[in-house]
Order: sequence, then structure tokens, then C-alpha cells
Amino acid sequence: MKVATKADAEFKRLVLRIVLILILGACAAVWTSGQVYAVRLKDISSFSGVRTNELVGYGLVVGLAGTGDGTSSDFTMTSMSNMLDKMGVQVDPSNLKPKNVAAVMVTAKMPVSVKPGSTIDVTVSSLGDAESLLGGVLLVTPLKGLDGRVYAVGQGALTIGGFALSGEAASAQKNIPTVGRIPNGAVVERAVPFKFNRQDGMTVNLTIQDFNTTMQVVRRINATLGGEFARAEDISTVKLSIPDKFRGNMVPLMASLENLNITPDGKAKVVVDEKTGTVVLGQDVRLSKVAVAHGNLQVVIAEDEEVSQPGPFSEGETVVTPQTDVQVSEQNNRLMLMEGATLQELVDGLNSIGASPRDLISIIRTLKVAGSLHAEVEVI
Repeated sequence: MKVATKADAEFKRLVLRIVLILILGACAAVWTSGQVYAVRLKDISSFSGVRTNELVGYGLVVGLAGTGDGTSSDFTMTSMSNMLDKMGVQVDPSNLKPKNVAAVMVTAKMPVSVKPGSTIDVTVSSLGDAESLLGGVLLVTPLKGLDGRVYAVGQGALTIGGFALSGEAASAQKNIPTVGRIPNGAVVERAVPFKFNRQDGMTVNLTIQDFNTTMQVVRRINATLGGEFARAEDISTVKLSIPDKFRGNMVPLMASLENLNITPDGKAKVVVDEKTGTVVLGQDVRLSKVAVAHGNLQVVIAEDEEVSQPGPFSEGETVVTPQTDVQVSEQNNRLMLMEGATLQELVDGLNSIGASPRDLISIIRTLKVAGSLHAEVEVI
């Protein structure tokens, strides 16, 4: 009896362990499924005071191997003449040959947090009729903001992600050789007059236009800060009052907010790119029960000419008679009953009628007109 009782106790403990493992596995699966669609707040929003400023400048790229601007680019020759004149070299612009020089526009993005002495990347784009900027060097170019003030100065050798070669009877080109970059090619000379820590409030701009997502962000921020500090201004804007303990030191506040997990929501949408035939269906797209028959009508017209030659020693004339051959083919597809409660069922239904991406565009538009497609259709 004692042996049986001991065996029963061991069996009960084993069963209890198995049940506990199953419960923990189920809880982990539920927790994982609830988090699979969560994204960080910083991935779907932008914060006021955290942005870049656009800079632009005009300059010259020298050292090209005969692939620069031609003599028709008057502004290139004028720029070369002005540059040499400032260096004390007197030249006649009409005598300049700019085949090794190219006029370019220089652009850069300057973060609001950079300070004088920092470096930023610049993009150099040909402005004239240069064939390639390969091997070129950008001369000193002031980069200005929208206020007309110089914030950075760019200079350096270009890196080009392509090439262009040509001969008498053939040519080869890879990517775009008239646009290049200079990593760390500009030195910041003036900082943006903005103090991030002196803000009394902050605006969170969401990239998703959805009231449910916006209110979810408000609730998560208030729960994290322990008070009613956030409020929704509209469908994608959240206003945040800075708590007293973070005034003058907002970096810890931003570090705690930008990693908040948010589950984005939005309208069901179907995006159609007519140019490439691409169709993207969102997860929440639904289709009511509908019968669909889709067939392709193909018409081929072939033109040909036949020559009617007269007999020997006759007084007839050679006559050219046109011949037109018209062929019409049409697919005779059966009527298919389609209903999509999930995205997979919708895709399976469309595949069942043999719809190609091009056909799918027409089918989606027709379903929308019929009121069976419950989603917004956006054509780009």
C-alpha cells in the first residue's frame, strides 16, 4: 500500500508539472500574439524639435576626364571666370573650355542638434550637360538655409555609384553618374538657434491618420507619466505638457516615450499602382459574397500587302493590294462565387479565377463599384 501511494503521488506531481507547462506555453503564445503587431512610437511619429533642416548651394566640380559641361553651358563658364577672378587670375570667359568642369547643386540635411565643427553628408547633382562626375572634386561651396544664412561649407572628392562609357558605335551606363555624394563632406559653421530642453510643451505628429491609434498613444503616454499630460488635438496630433521633473532635461522623457509599444490601426485599404501593375491589400480588407466572372478579350490586327503581277506580254499593271487579318480571342471563364472574411480567403478567391495583377486592378475597381469590396481603393 505504501508503494502504491508513493507511485500515485509521483504521478500526480508529474501531471501537475505537465499542466503547468501547458498553461505557461498558452500564456506565452497569447502574450506573443498580442505583441506581434506592436511597434515603437518613434517608428510611427515625429516629435517637435527633432527634425532636419534643408541646405542648398551652388558650386563647381573640377578634375573631370573630359565629361564636364560643354561650351553651351554659359553659366559654367561665367562661374569659372568669377572664381578665377577672385583668385587674381584674369581670363576671358569665351576662351574657357569647361569639359573638365561641371556646375553642380549641392544639397544637405542638417539635424537641429549638430553644433559648429560637426560634419554632415552632402549630395552633388549636375546642373548642366555634364556626362559624368566620376573622379571629380567639389570646390568650396557655401550651403545656405531658407533664411539665406550660411550654415555649412562643403568640399571634397565625390563618390559615384555608377559610370558611363561610350564609343563610336556603342555605349554602356550603370546607374546615374551625374549624381554623387561626399560622406562627411560639409563642415557645420553655424548651429540652428534652437534649444531642445527649453520647450514648455511638445507635439507628437503621427504618420497614421487614425483616431483609435491617436487615443491609444494618449493613453499609453499618460499611463507612463502617471498623469493627464497628453491630449489629442486631432486625428494624428498629440499635445504633451512637460512634467515639472523633466523641465530643462527632456532627454530622459524622450527616451521613455519613444520606445512605447503601440498597435497601429487604420482603415482597410487597397493600393493600386497602375504603372507597374502592383496591387497591395491591407490586412483588414473584407469582401462580401459576390459572383465574379473575368475573361480577357484579345484582338490582333495584322496588316500585309500582296502584289498582283500581270501576265507576260500583257498590257496590265502591277497592283499592290492591302490584306488585313483580324483575329479575336476571348476567354470563357466560369462564374465563381467569392467571399473573403480574411485576407487569405480573399487572395484564394481571386486566384481561383486566374486573375493576374493587371486583371486584379480591373476586378478590384468593379468590386468597389458593386459595393462588395469593403475597403478604400487608392490609385497611385
